[in-house]
Amino acid sequence: MEFCLDLSPHRWARAQDPRAAVNWTLETIAAADRAGLHSVWLSEDPDGWDAIAVASAAAGRSERIHLGTGVTSALLRHPVQIAMAVATLDRLSGGRAFLGLGRGQPEFYAYGLGIPADAPLATMREAIALLRQWWQPPYRASLEGTRFRVRDWPLSIAPLQEHLPIYLAALGRQARQLAVRSADGILIADFASEHFLAQLLPALHADLVAAGRDPASFPVFLRANLVMTDDPEPVLEERKLPFALLCTLPGMAQQV
Repeated sequence: MEFCLDLSPHRWARAQDPRAAVNWTLETIAAADRAGLHSVWLSEDPDGWDAIAVASAAAGRSERIHLGTGVTSALLRHPVQIAMAVATLDRLSGGRAFLGLGRGQPEFYAYGLGIPADAPLATMREAIALLRQWWQPPYRASLEGTRFRVRDWPLSIAPLQEHLPIYLAALGRQARQLAVRSADGILIADFASEHFLAQLLPALHADLVAAGRDPASFPVFLRANLVMTDDPEPVLEERKLPFALLCTLPGMAQQV
């Protein structure tokens, strides 16, 4: 087991001193690097920071820790934008980039931004197929998909890594099976209950074996939200609203 660091833009949003918030973020990542943590995951939603830009800044303040998104969505970024940005991050970091990819919150994107929210699973599947093409020789991609139509489009900047890891935020059965077929590991959200994990992990193991993949080489990243306090009741009360909001999204209520 290894430990990772998960960062969100909340400190930036609340900061009275924006420069101090930036310095805190970069120094925190540098400290995680010195402490030997495996990776830093930078969350991304369309109301906060650009996670890949922050990871690129952190590349110059770290030496060993892996850097990536936790997660971004192909509903928000076209796969060619993801391919370019993460390949650039891999160059800047000396081969330490990874991509955390998920469905995001398509219902919110459709309502607030007018982004079509249909077929999020097909969107992820097609995005992964395109990214694999752009990140491997000859670095050209073609796809006639449901959401993306790409015709022999080249990418001139390749990652340093021969196989840049893609980790999928996957909780439902179809997303889990997509991860088994096409990704390098999965990310499990912090609101997943022990009961849900007791069902998910054996099913994932069985899917990997059935697909001829070694479960030991398929990492599972479990996000944990840790709060240190002598007064837990206000913390629990504060967490009720985000949990209630999550439970309104399709399929989420079964996971908490």
